[in-house]
Amino acid sequence: MKALLLAGGFGTRMRPLTERLPKPMAPVGNRPWLEHLIAGLKEQGIEEFVIAVKHFPEKIIEHFGDGAKWGVKIRYTNEPVPLGTAGAIKNAEPLLDGRFVAVNADIVHRADIRSLVREHERTGALVTIGLVEVADPSQFGVVEQAEDGRIVRFVEKPPRDEAPSNRINAGIYIMEPEVLEAIPAGREVSIERETFPSLIAAGRRVQGADIGGYWMDMGTSERYRRIHWDLLDGKLELPLAEQERGGGIRIGEDTEIAQGAMLVPPVLVGSRVKIGERAVVGPYAVIGDDCVIGRGARVTHSILWDRCTAAEAAQLNRCIVGSGLKIGARHLLHEAVVSVITEAETI
Repeated sequence: MKALLLAGGFGTRMRPLTERLPKPMAPVGNRPWLEHLIAGLKEQGIEEFVIAVKHFPEKIIEHFGDGAKWGVKIRYTNEPVPLGTAGAIKNAEPLLDGRFVAVNADIVHRADIRSLVREHERTGALVTIGLVEVADPSQFGVVEQAEDGRIVRFVEKPPRDEAPSNRINAGIYIMEPEVLEAIPAGREVSIERETFPSLIAAGRRVQGADIGGYWMDMGTSERYRRIHWDLLDGKLELPLAEQERGGGIRIGEDTEIAQGAMLVPPVLVGSRVKIGERAVVGPYAVIGDDCVIGRGARVTHSILWDRCTAAEAAQLNRCIVGSGLKIGARHLLHEAVVSVITEAETI
């Protein structure tokens, strides 16, 4: 079975981090989320991928190539114009054959795809949609189900007190190829507002099933932070290159920590990082590879991507700092989300 990874969105709500970067390429635990996604699906037996790209597609294509480095086969399809979820699936039709799984690539999860496939086969559904329960469904597409799990209707972003359930579309779909026949080509098509309702109206079985495991929409900077805090707390389990040093501290290779510097757990520090004298890193700090934390700097509840610098006595709290950015000496940043637009930019 092939996996179609939908990675063409513009990531508007995460700007400026996604101004020139596809959202699925944002690092989670110092590794692009898309790498984690492909590796997790490979663990479940999927080795052929189609990635639907649109926003800065070269960033994905150059990084993954044909997939050989990851032991998989990858092909790409590029949307000529924004096509919506269903339209992007239709656009990939020439590269799909037989049953496939379609996944919104900007959602962080540890879903049990094999369990979804078993439910799909048991019910004989045309589509099986992975579902997850949330406390507040008002920002999502909510489903109403019959007792046998068949989905009877979708309600898009209902007021909290009017939602038919707390179960939402998790952005993971097991699909038979006949679904493609129901999607018009060459235009934007919403899968929840158009495709699924039309299938249900035609009497086709659209099933819903729990995905199990962790799930979080990486849609905003606040959710992006939450994903990392869950990673540091062990609520999200991902394979990490950094080694556990005990007490909630992970450190990569060839990292230099000066005498008198302090790591306050939980903290994740990448490879080839330099941390200066009397610097404090953590709690809840994620430092990317090749970063420099200057003498007396303090980085707390913050995420620094690769090649960042926090100069002498700089203080960062609840910040997200894009790759290659330098925070100047004695600068104080609180709840800032900053990203490099030109090379060697300094804040």
